[in-house]
Amino acid sequence: MKSVHGMSAVNEKEGRHPIRVVVISGFSGSGKSTAIRALEDIGFFCIDNLPVVLLPKLIELFPNSGGEIEQIALVVDARESRFLGQFQENIDRIRAEGSRVEVLFLECSDKILIRRYNETRRRHPLAPAGSVEEGIRRERELLQSLERAADQVFDTADLNPHQLRQMVQEHFSRVQPGHEMNLVLVSFGFKHGIPAQADLVFDARCLPNPYFVADLRDKSGTDPQVASYVLNDENAKMFMQRLVGFIDDFRPLYDREGKSYLTVGIGCTGGRHRSVAIVEEIRRRLDSSGGPVLVRHRDMDR
Repeated sequence: MKSVHGMSAVNEKEGRHPIRVVVISGFSGSGKSTAIRALEDIGFFCIDNLPVVLLPKLIELFPNSGGEIEQIALVVDARESRFLGQFQENIDRIRAEGSRVEVLFLECSDKILIRRYNETRRRHPLAPAGSVEEGIRRERELLQSLERAADQVFDTADLNPHQLRQMVQEHFSRVQPGHEMNLVLVSFGFKHGIPAQADLVFDARCLPNPYFVADLRDKSGTDPQVASYVLNDENAKMFMQRLVGFIDDFRPLYDREGKSYLTVGIGCTGGRHRSVAIVEEIRRRLDSSGGPVLVRHRDMDR
């Protein structure tokens, strides 16, 4: 995850009203339509599939709206492949002119994308007469530069539409100019993959595993018995002390860097017991003096 660029000074002589711009990109089938509808529902003016070369012209129109439109969101994807090479140039231009731009990229594994296409029986837009696999391959090549330019990458492989909608709305309703950095704690299972959006990852698999205790196996890390089993271990106490200390010490430095979110992933084998208990305990120990603390248990209900 990269820091979101701050808003530059606005030329008051020109009377330009600063605009917040969210650019959504990602692979076909990754959830772009869900994401832009989620932003529309929280007050963004939304445009689907705008050629990126028209973005600076579009921004020029909005200061004349009397401030009625302050937030816009648009989808830029491989359907406009001939303009993708000019993406960064145009983003840099509107940032230099005073707009606050955030780029969200939706990642997803080939396996999940193929499954989604098979379920909907849609044709891939880049392979209308060919295989879905070929379309995905071509799209990955075309969108490499956009993914590198992203301020946020959401991996949607494990998200249903409701979860993605909630994640998008939570992020973009909280990240506003002048707000403190949000600390996000994500529990996960290594066997399901590391969260793509994680800035820092810590491995809790060295701690005692409640899965091997018959009375605890079917419970989650939010259960007091499971939490007690994990957190009362001497090694877990040392793990917690050093991890909370690290976050407390370094959170202000990440905030100073200009990040809107700092995402810390805590992983165990399956993401149901140890990582969940540790994330909940970190949340309990950290106060909100350094900014809001958000929690997501990615794999707890698997």
